[in-house]
Amino acid sequence: MRNNAKLDLLVIDEDQLYAERLVRLLQAYYDEVNLGFLDDEEELLKALRHSWDVLVFGNAYDLSFTDVVGIIQEQGLDLPVVGLMSDEMAQTGRNEDGLPAVMDGTMVKALLPEKETQVIMAICLQHANVSGRRQLRILRNVLMEAELRANILIKNSKSAVAYLDQGIHIFANDPYLKLFGFNNVEDIVGVPVVDMIAGVDNVKGFKHFLRQFEKGSRDQVEFKFESRRMDGSTFAAKLQLAAATLDGEPVTQIIIQQNNSDSAELAKRLAAAERQDSLTGLSNRRGFEDRFAELYQAVIANKTRAALLYIHLDNIGKISSSLGIQGVDATIKQVGFTLEEMIADGFVSRFSDTAFTVLIENLTTQALNELAAAICLRIKEMLIEVNDHTTSTTVSIGMVKIKPNSAEPTVLLERALDAINDVNIATKNHGDAYHLYDPSEHANSDDDALAEALIDAITHNRFELLFQPIYDIDADRSDFFETYLRLPLADADHTVLTPDQFLTVAKTHQLSEKIDRWVLINACKRLNEFRKSHPEARVLVQLTSASLTDKKLPSIASQLINAVGGAAGALTLQFNEQDVSNHLTVAKSQFAALNSNGCQVGINNFGTTTKSIDIASLVKPNMVRLARSYIDGINNADNLNTVKLLVSRADDLGIQVLMPYIEDAATMSVSWSVGARYLQGYYLEEPSPTMSATKS
Repeated sequence: MRNNAKLDLLVIDEDQLYAERLVRLLQAYYDEVNLGFLDDEEELLKALRHSWDVLVFGNAYDLSFTDVVGIIQEQGLDLPVVGLMSDEMAQTGRNEDGLPAVMDGTMVKALLPEKETQVIMAICLQHANVSGRRQLRILRNVLMEAELRANILIKNSKSAVAYLDQGIHIFANDPYLKLFGFNNVEDIVGVPVVDMIAGVDNVKGFKHFLRQFEKGSRDQVEFKFESRRMDGSTFAAKLQLAAATLDGEPVTQIIIQQNNSDSAELAKRLAAAERQDSLTGLSNRRGFEDRFAELYQAVIANKTRAALLYIHLDNIGKISSSLGIQGVDATIKQVGFTLEEMIADGFVSRFSDTAFTVLIENLTTQALNELAAAICLRIKEMLIEVNDHTTSTTVSIGMVKIKPNSAEPTVLLERALDAINDVNIATKNHGDAYHLYDPSEHANSDDDALAEALIDAITHNRFELLFQPIYDIDADRSDFFETYLRLPLADADHTVLTPDQFLTVAKTHQLSEKIDRWVLINACKRLNEFRKSHPEARVLVQLTSASLTDKKLPSIASQLINAVGGAAGALTLQFNEQDVSNHLTVAKSQFAALNSNGCQVGINNFGTTTKSIDIASLVKPNMVRLARSYIDGINNADNLNTVKLLVSRADDLGIQVLMPYIEDAATMSVSWSVGARYLQGYYLEEPSPTMSATKS
């Protein structure tokens, strides 16, 4: 017999084989067992963002059982724990009979790992417990939402509706009060419902009707009678009873009259109620998501700038343990009130049980950090009264700026959680700190963040250019430079990305052409400066397929050549052979247009297709740069002859050849003999941030 269809099991241990054995044994009781396995604190903090059913703790690299329980409590999670310990370590966790000292619906401590039957039983029972608690929470939420909707319906209904507790009025709406002649709800509270019924027989009949209903009978829910107002006048009425709740307590609902008019206004009020948190009065998660979607679209349309703050209560688990649900509710209400008071210009929501979100517009980075610091300080200094006790709390804040080039809202929310994780790591889970997510710090592992880093680099000139001299054998000089693009990241490792690491993402986000344009303009700026001392200097720039098919490219190239002195050949644009092959017709006309505007054209990775010579013959480049595969084995006689043949065939077409990747003396000595005009490589000179020309 199976307990549930699925179990999500998180295991913290050094022995993955043991975790996998537990999964195999549990498969006798579950249709599906999903295993999460880790052994350090940073991984745990990330894993706890997802929902787990049971956590099994064994031995970990940098965590103790107490650490894990503390983290779960700090996060305010309902995650049962099964503690496994060695016989020696577990003695303090067992009673005198050798049984676990702690064994309840949230924890079993401490079991021996080799006692697999006990471990499996503990996991299954803990899962059953947490599943029951989750269902109960769901039902309570459903009940709370239903009660909220019902109360709104009642307050805005034109029907006369009241709530009874054992036949005594405890609430009535305005139509009910007016119907019976009461001025306000305080006047009717405590009045028996039988006082509203005229005639002894009617009263006897209603008492019997009410008793049967309260015993659970639903055979009859309507009662016709003569009603009596406060002034003594009477009227015929039909009464309906229904089971209901008020403030979470069971009551009886009484309806005298039904009226469904004004449904549009009522629907509007209900829609607003569905987006409101009942405890704090703030917007709930649904309300936040609606507002976030609207604000995101406004930012994308460049109408505003905004930021998201995710504010997590640090010690809600401890407050719950010491002061119960009253302490938690009081803390959440006061934090919510404080945030709403401090951020009058923002949109404050209660996102979850232990977290708030804030959307705020038009703040600079400095102002955003100052706001987060002020929130941390204000909440830390608060004293929260719970009956005759006083408690306090702190918050961790993760912040994300929302820009026109930002990722989708769901990604931004995940980044805010990443920022919270950075706070947890930096403070060792003590919280009371804030962190602003910087996409460039995560560009190595997040494509959306990398795309934002690329846009930022284009906008704020954060790319870097390197220049490697190319030796011209015919002219005996090295004032021809190939340009290399680099993207420095703002991460702790000072990572620098090469185009092969970011061009795929650039292409996906339609950034290739913008990057090409940046490289072209900035390479020509640098060339212009260098030509003041070396007037014959030239530059070779590699472009992507986006520029190969750009009809504006010849005009742009012409303008740049004029800007650097108007010398024909000062600028050579280079395209990958595969891109040229994929766009042959376009490439042919593009190469001709560039040449007519005084711009030379080259093909990179030449020789990588079976029709390299045919392609070159068709599009007529000025130069070709050999693929690395030809140079790597050039010391072999057969390979050397292949290179010589390729160079010779290019020469026959009037195309100059560049031999790159000359990394050692042996390759250098052979390169002189192949007939290429240009030589390039680290053996000659490495790429440098500056242009410098030396004569051989």
